[in-house]
Amino acid sequence: MPRRLKQRLPHSWLVRLCVAVAALVAAVGVAPTSSGAQTTSAQCDRRVNDTPSKLVDCIRTDDLWNHMKAFQAIADANPGPDGMPSRNSGEPGYKASVDYVAKLMRKAGYNVTIQPYKFFYYAYTARPTLREISPTPQDYALADVWNPGQSTGSATADLQPAGGIVVPPTPNPSSASGCATSDFSGFVRGRIALIQRGTCNFGVKVLNAQAAGASGVIIFNEGNPGRTSAMSGSLTDASGNRIVPTIPVAFTSFDVGNNLLTEYQQAAHGGTALPVMNLSIQAIVNPNADDYNVIAESKGGDKNHVLVVDAHLDAIYGAGMLDNASGSATILDVAQKMKKVHPRNKLRFIWFGGEELGLLGSSYYVNNLTPSELNRIRYDLDADVTATPNYLIGVLDPAGPDLFGRTVTAKFPERVYKPSQVSRDQSIDYFNSIGMKHELFSPVGTDAYSFNAAGIPASGLLTGQDCCKTQEEVDLFGGHLGNYEGKIPSSDGGCVDNPFRWCDNLSNNDPKVLTFMSKAFANTVVRMAFDKEVMSVSDNSVAKRKPPIAAEAGRRFVAK
Repeated sequence: MPRRLKQRLPHSWLVRLCVAVAALVAAVGVAPTSSGAQTTSAQCDRRVNDTPSKLVDCIRTDDLWNHMKAFQAIADANPGPDGMPSRNSGEPGYKASVDYVAKLMRKAGYNVTIQPYKFFYYAYTARPTLREISPTPQDYALADVWNPGQSTGSATADLQPAGGIVVPPTPNPSSASGCATSDFSGFVRGRIALIQRGTCNFGVKVLNAQAAGASGVIIFNEGNPGRTSAMSGSLTDASGNRIVPTIPVAFTSFDVGNNLLTEYQQAAHGGTALPVMNLSIQAIVNPNADDYNVIAESKGGDKNHVLVVDAHLDAIYGAGMLDNASGSATILDVAQKMKKVHPRNKLRFIWFGGEELGLLGSSYYVNNLTPSELNRIRYDLDADVTATPNYLIGVLDPAGPDLFGRTVTAKFPERVYKPSQVSRDQSIDYFNSIGMKHELFSPVGTDAYSFNAAGIPASGLLTGQDCCKTQEEVDLFGGHLGNYEGKIPSSDGGCVDNPFRWCDNLSNNDPKVLTFMSKAFANTVVRMAFDKEVMSVSDNSVAKRKPPIAAEAGRRFVAK
């Protein structure tokens, strides 16, 4: 954990800041959406787009979509270990994406640095399978009723439940199955262990099963309200450290586990053959893989007042065209259209890696700045998913609820929150001006959180994933309820967060949504590039804080 810089901010500073924020918000005008057809793309490329009206007018669908097509082509040309198109961190498609962005930013005249770092890489080499061989032969539907844990290996063996299973479940928490070594008393080595969710970390259950000689593990959901469907879980030990078992681990719904338990009990009591299961998870594990951030700075602008404009460049599974080639295309186009601008504040465009794995790139970047370098960063703007067909219009606000949990999970001091409202309100004013509604979301789960956690004001835009639109959002923005399967509530990620659908491709994006969101983002970028108030406030001391990193994916709920 990096040390924290502690400095008590004087009350007068806060007063000055609040006054400055109020003055700036009051002065914000609204950019027109377009000045029409009289400006060609060639003219946009030649002129200095240093006002909202100029820059917003020059954000064009064709330019944005050309970047999107390039990212899709990169994914197609660089399949991952599973043979599917990929731009995942640690794979050739991600590095090719890095090179594509870096080349264009150098051509546009920015000073470009590629920042390397190491990370833990895990990738499937084949589609995981879970089958019951007997007495009821069946293949279990991946993602619908079960998900693989980050593990490796294959097993075909009799099933045996661990101790501590509580069926029917009692009020939460119900089960502590597998949490103690005594739960495996009498376990027959070589069998596949059936364990119920509850009480302790999943990795603790698996380690106990492995020590008892289990050849595989099936963990089924607990069965209480909210704990019935297929789940995914991080495999961590009692101290929260990642483990990658060398026996396969499956997470299933309560119904799957309960049915298997019933079959076992019937066989044990009737003297018939026990259920026979087959579980296979094939994967590559590299604890020291390479990943990269692309950093591109404007040659002009005050180096003591830096505006960071970021998006994450990595995918979570596959091509990652919605999440987040779309946001990457947004900031790339904005940067190109601002190449002749001489901003008041230095512009630093960053494409982060490893966001889907727990904000790895932005966390590494922030935590490897010196105190002086960190203090020079006065603001961050984040573009994270900007082309969802079944969209919402989300504006980042440090006091907002997070996208999936819909609850406020993080709080920040006034010196972070108050100036974060400046860009937030610029975006709200812009959407109001074009007759569109909005809602507020926390930066939790986005790279903006890494900056807020370090004491740096931030905002940004998003359109939500293709997973979990609520009725309230349908009422606000149109579209339809649901996720990939049409279920509500759910946060399975649809095309985006599921490793076995391979459908977050170009067709999972709407060019019209990408355009109006990119225009809105451009509006606030150019305003903050010339801001004289918030970006110039003195004594902007920040405190280094390392954001928490989930074991599997930064946006996922890590269940127990």
